[in-house]
Amino acid sequence: MNYTNLGRTGLKVSRICLGCMSYGLEEREWGLNEEQGRPFIKRAVELGINFFDTANMYGDGRSEEVLGRALREFANRKEMVVATKVYFPMRSDVNGRGLSRKAIMTEIDQSLRRLAMDYVDLYQIHRWDYETPIEETLEALHDVVKSGKARYIGASSMFAWQFCKALYVADLHGWTRFVSMQPHYNLLNREEEREMLPLCLAEAVGVLPWSPLARGRLARAWEAQSSTTRGQTDEYGKELYSGSEAADKLVVDRLGEIANARGIPRAQIALAWLLRNPAVTAPIVGATKLHHLDDAVASLDVQLSDAETEALEAPYVPHRIAGFE
Repeated sequence: MNYTNLGRTGLKVSRICLGCMSYGLEEREWGLNEEQGRPFIKRAVELGINFFDTANMYGDGRSEEVLGRALREFANRKEMVVATKVYFPMRSDVNGRGLSRKAIMTEIDQSLRRLAMDYVDLYQIHRWDYETPIEETLEALHDVVKSGKARYIGASSMFAWQFCKALYVADLHGWTRFVSMQPHYNLLNREEEREMLPLCLAEAVGVLPWSPLARGRLARAWEAQSSTTRGQTDEYGKELYSGSEAADKLVVDRLGEIANARGIPRAQIALAWLLRNPAVTAPIVGATKLHHLDDAVASLDVQLSDAETEALEAPYVPHRIAGFE
């Protein structure tokens, strides 16, 4: 396993992060219950992965519970980097969602209770809250850090101007600064290259791409896109990648050509392409089969040539924004 600093912090994270959304998500046809999900967390620890990402809303908190129990059994908490998120609805009342001070202070305690931990290493806002002043959100997050309940704070998909404003406001008031950004970024959607990734490079913010394999679309041939249960039932995934099928097929086909020439799985090539980007710290990889983890770790040893990289990128055309509003 390779490790690197998260942004400009001294925190060392594995270059592969295990995304835990699938674990405890048995209401989805492609999700796994706790018994099915635990072996993936155990295997990740064995492979040297020390970075785990979840969120309060994954399975209404069950993902946090599964992750917390598994890490207590399979790992030393002090050696692990645990990240969770806040924003999406957790209760039906008007204050049961968002990034108000009330919501943040309530949800950090609920996440820690489910994880059975005293602190999380990275506490992230899951989206931008248009109904709460960013000053209120940042001061509340600063207080979460100062109280010892989180070591660092991060953000996820939003416009680059919003993230830039958040960094500026934090600096202006001397509040804790975001150290990471989770964007929707992969070979099929590279729109974050226009503004967000250059901003993160300039500000030394760690980039943690979500859906690095485009909901599995980059792990199989185009003709097999609907062959999996998730491919058939994941409506959000269909929404993310609708309207650009012709261009996306060219990218997937090119990926297959390079993978076949190398004699390795497509997923390794797609992840190696991400890891080659100097802005990227660690892709957040979901795994529902053990070989998914093995492929992710193996991608660290794949060094793409300039010619291969150019070939992968050549078919891409601009896409609509997908993953946030």
